[in-house]
Amino acid sequence: MEIRDKKAIVVGGTSGIGLATCKELLANGADVVAVSRYPNKPGTSIDGIRLASVDARDGDAVSAFFENEGRFDIIISSATGGARAFGPFLEMDIDGFKGSFDKLWGYSNVVRYGAAKLSDHGCIVLVSGTPARRMKPGQVALSAVGGAVEAMARAIAPEIAPKRINIVAPGIVDTPMVALTGDDRASHYHNATKSHLIQRPGKPEEIAKAILFAVENDFITGTIIDVDGGWLQS
Repeated sequence: MEIRDKKAIVVGGTSGIGLATCKELLANGADVVAVSRYPNKPGTSIDGIRLASVDARDGDAVSAFFENEGRFDIIISSATGGARAFGPFLEMDIDGFKGSFDKLWGYSNVVRYGAAKLSDHGCIVLVSGTPARRMKPGQVALSAVGGAVEAMARAIAPEIAPKRINIVAPGIVDTPMVALTGDDRASHYHNATKSHLIQRPGKPEEIAKAILFAVENDFITGTIIDVDGGWLQS
């Protein structure tokens, strides 16, 4: 796919990986719409990127949004869905575990209602995470949700062909989701990645490059692209 002059919808597009992806798409000549529950928070306004307020977990709102947007060529979703549960499963608040699946329900809405408006040779990219296949202690919820996202996308691929759907699975990435600052932030990421082959967190821009690869390469669908600093191999 040639990205220039294509219309792209990025759900979760106002921070972290989603925002970096919006910038990459814009730099490559796409018409970009960044979708978020809170699109007007500081730092999200970028010249050339249109903002839209939609909660991906609200199926009616997602359906109405795509209906109003008309035809487009690219859908990317990196929205987390909200709070995520961490810690040992047997000690975890079960409502927190269930709430972690808001990411899956949001992705389900985006794919279900977005695919109908996608151009015939358009593509969808979902962001999961390497805990889907290798998790650290306390990542049961992340692993279960990521695994569900990846299984869903692989199952959907033959149903929507020739439209494509792929998954980008990041490892640990330095994003605003981690609220720590200064030395505390540096220590957190050092400890989290010291056993990885590449001993640092990823940058949102590095994940965005992988997402653009999944968009541009017309010969992949139902594929998982790992961008994890070698965590799966360490």
